[in-house]
Amino acid sequence: MADTSTTSSQSHFDLIVIGGGPGGYAAALYGASAGLNIALIEQDKVGGTCLHRGCIPAKELLESAAVYRTVRHASDFGVNVAGVTVDWSVTVDRKQRVIDQMFTGLSSLLKSRKVSVFSGIGHLESPGVVSVRSADGESAVLTGDAVLLATGSIPRTIPGFVPDGSTIFTSDEFLDLRRLPQTAAVIGGGAIGCEFATTLADMGTQVTILEGLDKILPSCDSDITKVVERAFKKKGITTKTGVTVNGYTPLASGGASVMLGDGSTLDVDIVVVSVGRAPIANGVVADSVGVGVSDRGFFEVDENCRTAIAGVWAVGDCIATPQLAHVAFMEGMNVIKDLLGEHPTAIDYGKVPWAIYCHPEVSFAGHSEESAKAAGLDVVVAKHRFMGNGRAVILGETDGMVKVIAEKDADGRAGRILGVHMVGPWVTEQLGQGYLAVNWEATVDEVAAFIQPHPSMSELFGETVLSMTGRSLH
Repeated sequence: MADTSTTSSQSHFDLIVIGGGPGGYAAALYGASAGLNIALIEQDKVGGTCLHRGCIPAKELLESAAVYRTVRHASDFGVNVAGVTVDWSVTVDRKQRVIDQMFTGLSSLLKSRKVSVFSGIGHLESPGVVSVRSADGESAVLTGDAVLLATGSIPRTIPGFVPDGSTIFTSDEFLDLRRLPQTAAVIGGGAIGCEFATTLADMGTQVTILEGLDKILPSCDSDITKVVERAFKKKGITTKTGVTVNGYTPLASGGASVMLGDGSTLDVDIVVVSVGRAPIANGVVADSVGVGVSDRGFFEVDENCRTAIAGVWAVGDCIATPQLAHVAFMEGMNVIKDLLGEHPTAIDYGKVPWAIYCHPEVSFAGHSEESAKAAGLDVVVAKHRFMGNGRAVILGETDGMVKVIAEKDADGRAGRILGVHMVGPWVTEQLGQGYLAVNWEATVDEVAAFIQPHPSMSELFGETVLSMTGRSLH
């Protein structure tokens, strides 16, 4: 019954965690380091979707695509490379080695912290009582002073598109794709869809994104989205927005003919369905316990991730907060603080950092220009483009911009920084200071006083803020 980290003959714990993804294992590791005796129940492998079927494998494939893209343009730097080819099977094998390495490390870390890991499906029978059923039918009952539900999510599907791993894919099947297709349709132009489209297009696949809303990356500032749309067009990615998909017909030669709402069809080798993720909440808790589940299928929690039942918390994809691993990490740590009576600061979900690893990359924290105005805020906006940044010019990656949204003060000047939005080279690594500015409610004058290293990509954020003081350099 207990295996991947350590065996245990104990059946009572300070905390029982159901789910070994980012929220669950973060709580387990953080709680164990605080001296708590913790049980972690995982039906598959610790690390969850993020490690095995999400963040890590997706970014490894994107990095392989980036290497290929770089090599193709090596002659721009005087490095002549001939006969460059892609062996996608090697890429997929390397992806698995990365996963295995990180899985081994996480398992060892849990063991070193003396977290008792149980392999099986956890079910909350009553407050503080959790049953565990393993794949071979064995069962056990654990008791705990507290229980954390961190059961994660699964890919959403749409009617008429059943994943088969050969023609129809969700993220689960796509990350094990063994052969690159010549053509592909990606249904859904959100973060995951745009990342998959980038991977395929950079590897030579002709990609069409089908998005039901009026723009791709709908949560992003419109100026940022426009940069991505132009870059995608240069790559040969076709973007169709405001479209509906009504099913598909298998083609005799293989692939699918996707039927669109306007009556047209799109013939492709594969279809990648990327329309978000559905929480795993139903069937996890006995009805008699009284943990609420919303109409959308999420566990209902308060600002501290507490359910309606004392001693039961829920975090991560199974609650209606941003489905981001780093958000789940913080939620898991906050649960431990709450359990220990340390009164954690509730997460301000409107200011969490977002990172999208398409090419060009996108990152942001806080209000977009549109959301700030919709909230009734009077704003000042500044935009600077990477085409004037020395490091970007050297790299040969000048598509993109930094956009800062600040609140207009009583004197009509730019005051508190409300949002920082970036698109361009390595911006997922540059958001840190923008995130801090937004969350510390720093003013433009305060941030403009910081010295930025030169030449660096991060200079552009500093220059953008500096320009909002009424004076600028470049």
